[in-house]
Amino acid sequence: MVNNNTDSKSILIVDDTPDNIRLLSMMLAEQGYKVRKALNGEMALNSCQADPPDLVILDIKMPDLDGYTVCERLKVNPETAEIPVVFISALDDVIDKVKAFQVGGVDYISKPFQCEEVLARVRNQLTIRELTFKLEQKVDARTAALLGAFESLQNTQIQLVQSEKMATLGQLVAGIAHEINNPLGFITNNLQFAQEGVEGLMEHLQIYQQEYPQPTEAIVEHSETIDLEYLLEDLPNLLDSIKIGSDRIQELSVSLRKFSRGNNDKPVESDIHDGLESTLLILKHRLKGNTNRGAIEIKKEYQELPSILCYPEQLNQVFMNLLANSIDALDERCEKQGKSSEEACQITIATEFISDRSEIQIRITDNGLGIPEDIQDKIFEYQFTTKPAGKGTGIGLAIVHQIIQRHDGLLECHSTPQQGTTFIINLPIKNQID
Repeated sequence: MVNNNTDSKSILIVDDTPDNIRLLSMMLAEQGYKVRKALNGEMALNSCQADPPDLVILDIKMPDLDGYTVCERLKVNPETAEIPVVFISALDDVIDKVKAFQVGGVDYISKPFQCEEVLARVRNQLTIRELTFKLEQKVDARTAALLGAFESLQNTQIQLVQSEKMATLGQLVAGIAHEINNPLGFITNNLQFAQEGVEGLMEHLQIYQQEYPQPTEAIVEHSETIDLEYLLEDLPNLLDSIKIGSDRIQELSVSLRKFSRGNNDKPVESDIHDGLESTLLILKHRLKGNTNRGAIEIKKEYQELPSILCYPEQLNQVFMNLLANSIDALDERCEKQGKSSEEACQITIATEFISDRSEIQIRITDNGLGIPEDIQDKIFEYQFTTKPAGKGTGIGLAIVHQIIQRHDGLLECHSTPQQGTTFIINLPIKNQID
């Protein structure tokens, strides 16, 4: 009677005795199994390689390759290693059975065999294999789910860190801008009155000089003490310098406000160059020369760009991290090479509108030591850093990568060791930001 639960499992019988093959084939075929036959070891190996069966029933004593050798060769081949092998032999010594299991067999049937015993052992091994396969599938599915959950947790953590950093930096910069505005407003508002007052006093003094051309000795002495002639000539220039300084402070305040503009719930139209300029202003103190290197030259290759729909405060953080990394790379180069290096420290910022793709491109290039080839594919990984302990968290570039992805953009890194690194950002003009 045919067993309908076999699911047409394929069984390869390997035996150099035709009568044994005939008996086993008939018995297994009646149970609904697909039976294949091999009269020697080489045939068995070729058959398994061409079409791996679900189970092999393998005799031990054969003329060319014995069963032990056949089993060993099956197990070293990745394509056949998982096939269960059931040995069937007249050898009934314990040593023979132990060796059968040592070479990879899963069961051992002694000849002469009982049909019901063979069927039971075959069913048992096929059931074990099927359950093992299902278990592996479940393990793979659970592993994939756990990896997905872990990745989601990492992304959430990156977002939290990003939000916290931006909130803290935004509050700090906004607070500085606010504190600047108070005295700046006082200076700006009163500077015009001061200029008008000084001009009035100078005009009044000139009238005195015209009406009283012969000053007293005390007036002459005092005018020489204060160098009146130079004072009258320089005072307007001094006021103009104060005006220029207050205008510069006002520009700084505007840049700070642009950099720290509040977190928007929705993307807004923004000028990329504004973000780059405000970021450079924040980092200006780091561009100055120090004991290890001269000042870093910023080379700007800006092209005219359209406004882009984005979260400007997040893109400012991208620019901040990338430019800070470039400065770190130049610092590292100069620490190792010293000021004797003939090549000046330079960062080039280039922007371009790629009209046929309706996107803008930002390239930030430094002439530092570059990134070693063996870690270039890891730099955007969470918590990966090449910086010494306490100087890097491995979060900065991961946040950068996530922000660019959120903007439906593309971030690439091209680096040549000992020559420098270029980060390339492509951002679509119109995008669907989550």
